Amino acid sequence: MVFVGMDHGTTGISFCIMSDEGDIIDVFKIGREESKEGLVSASEELTKRIDLNSVKLMAITYAMGDGINKILPTDKVEDRGILSINGAGKVTGGGTSVFSELQELNIPSIMIPGLHKDSISLDKLFRAAYSHQASPEKVSISYNAIKETGWSNFIVADISSNSVDILIEDGKIKGAIDACLGAMGIVHGPLDLEMIRDIDENNASANGCFSHAGAIKIAGIDGKVANMKNQLLENYKNGDEKAILAIDTLIMTVAMEIAGLDVVCENEIEGIVLTGSVGSATEPFDFKDEINKYFKNKYPLEIISKESGAIGAAQIAMDVFNGKKEILGIEVDI
Repeated sequence: MVFVGMDHGTTGISFCIMSDEGDIIDVFKIGREESKEGLVSASEELTKRIDLNSVKLMAITYAMGDGINKILPTDKVEDRGILSINGAGKVTGGGTSVFSELQELNIPSIMIPGLHKDSISLDKLFRAAYSHQASPEKVSISYNAIKETGWSNFIVADISSNSVDILIEDGKIKGAIDACLGAMGIVHGPLDLEMIRDIDENNASANGCFSHAGAIKIAGIDGKVANMKNQLLENYKNGDEKAILAIDTLIMTVAMEIAGLDVVCENEIEGIVLTGSVGSATEPFDFKDEINKYFKNKYPLEIISKESGAIGAAQIAMDVFNGKKEILGIEVDI
């Protein structure tokens, strides 16, 4: 008996296969571009690793997840649980093709919602201020963080192509700041005045600006390059001044966002959890040390796997199968 978690990420779709005792059997990732072009198949990759009849439940995250506010059986979710695919960063169609493949397998599955204005688990102030706070995989990342740390009051900093920080208070998600609102990531970032002017003057689209407003912009790296993140990190390693400035700026914005979430937490923060391909990095720079410089070691910092989205989704699948009716304040309706 196994459980499967799926993380619909920016650059690829990750899967975690977990035993009924909570042990990780395998974690693997397929590229979104490769999936769209038919070069790789999610169903084939799963079949290589497990007997599909042994899957008791799979938990899926997809896109913004703003069409649902509960954890629901996939067959009861309309339009893949989203209001629109527009304005959500780069769209390849790879995630959609994987979703369709998984539906055809007829594996029992549930969908995890994103965090948005209709998420009753969130503090009403976040719901009033922001239409969207985080995609569904941030819920599974937060769940994995609780499992790993045992903390009830903490902040998760997921730093990768995007940067999204999530506040957990009393074991429930109280609020989050999406990539287009706060801290920059490697690729994506918030819109500033210059970008707003470009949009108003029809020199750029809002989504186009958002998709190139991260550290790569400061580093002067072409947003069309396939390995933008690797190039940025290589430039940083080689002492390129623009790349160093880009990473230092990214870290500053993340620290500002963490500090902001701490302010609205009524309880004392037990620590910070770092994840994502950059947040969990120790080379060519140690993100943990860099964040600690801003907070002068105020917080305990823990690093969890950069695949925490898929791992947490599998953990959610297992706990829901075993009867849990609420995940981080989000109702389970199955």
